[in-house]
Amino acid sequence: MSALSYVSGDHHSAWSTYLAQVERVVPFLGELEHWVDTLRHPKRALIVDIPLEMDDGSVRHFEGYRVQHNLSRGPGKGGVRFHPDVTLEEVMALSAWMTIKCAALNLPFGGAKGGIRVDPRQLSVKELERLTRRYTSEIGVLIGPQQDIPAPDVGTNAQVMAWMMDTYSMNVGATTTGVVTGKPVHLGGSLGRVKATGRGVFVTGCAAAAKMGLAIASSRVAVQGFGNVGSVAAELFYQHGAKVIAVQDHSGTLFNAQGIDIPALQAWQAAQGKISAFPGADNIDDSAFWLQDIDILVPAALEGQITAERAQQLTCRLVLEGANGPTLPQADDILRARNIIVIPDVICNAGGVTVSYFEWVQDFSSFYWSEEEIDQRLDTIMKHALDAVWEKAQQLNVTLRTAAYAVACERILLARKDRGLYP
Repeated sequence: MSALSYVSGDHHSAWSTYLAQVERVVPFLGELEHWVDTLRHPKRALIVDIPLEMDDGSVRHFEGYRVQHNLSRGPGKGGVRFHPDVTLEEVMALSAWMTIKCAALNLPFGGAKGGIRVDPRQLSVKELERLTRRYTSEIGVLIGPQQDIPAPDVGTNAQVMAWMMDTYSMNVGATTTGVVTGKPVHLGGSLGRVKATGRGVFVTGCAAAAKMGLAIASSRVAVQGFGNVGSVAAELFYQHGAKVIAVQDHSGTLFNAQGIDIPALQAWQAAQGKISAFPGADNIDDSAFWLQDIDILVPAALEGQITAERAQQLTCRLVLEGANGPTLPQADDILRARNIIVIPDVICNAGGVTVSYFEWVQDFSSFYWSEEEIDQRLDTIMKHALDAVWEKAQQLNVTLRTAAYAVACERILLARKDRGLYP
């Protein structure tokens, strides 16, 4: 079945967005266009049934996925998402974006992704552990430290990765720390991993702002999503003098024209489990989030948030894509016409996979770096990647997203070309 056959027909679907992004780079591939169909088809997709005995003795069934999009440059790399809206099509798109992301950062990985359609907040800790272990066993035919390395994503964390690592290790008969990344540090995890994605958003944002002549210390910032990515990025902007005037999450939207006290908001969220009703800001209508007078927007929630309509409303100069696929293709065109620069997800939020790479390397060598060393290595790789994409964008006279795809696709398809076809 063609990968196109999986598309739901919703032109806002994540997979359709990815395919549209690939189409935009085709004219710049030269002789490598011969191999471009490779990018339009996932290498393999696994659907698994996960029967789970609940605490009350009943049995429920959940559907899980693991997709390997492309392995031409190395083993698969990509997170595992536990969310009630997870679909095969979404996981396909996320795995494809991981292919592009790893190549754009020049990491020796291909793209993969996994997920279970479940609301983890509705499960007890023991139910969540049983679900994770059964899922890991079901996808065990695909994963491995040299085959496919999962990591945390929406709805999963270091504890889930510990369960995955332990389950895989029990099944192969040896402790195999390198099968996942994002683990607890005492089980082979890396220092700096938890804040890596948010830090990468900030680092690329600062590098882009410098090229634009935009001073971070006097900038006004809005952040959508206040999870592991958005809250860290907001914290770093706050620490460097920016005013974070608007924050939005699933519970509501906060606004303070003088800037929100981000550490105080983080403490409030940790205690309340949400940002709404935070006493240091006004609660405003969700739609008003997109209308604020800002310099920098950080969409760090789910995909498809910047629609064509919202792109027309934005006042910012710079968009930093902390989420995967937050900007629809039509919105991209509008933002370019309005001279709003977008640092695409495949560069901007690649801090997590970069430190995951560091963790993977450290697991193989059993030699671990300090957090300062991790941050320095991360900052260097992120800045170099942005510089390469910025230069390519000027060379081709295209957006940074198309430039990032041009850089990444050249690397992926050259690997495909030189490896040839088997058999």
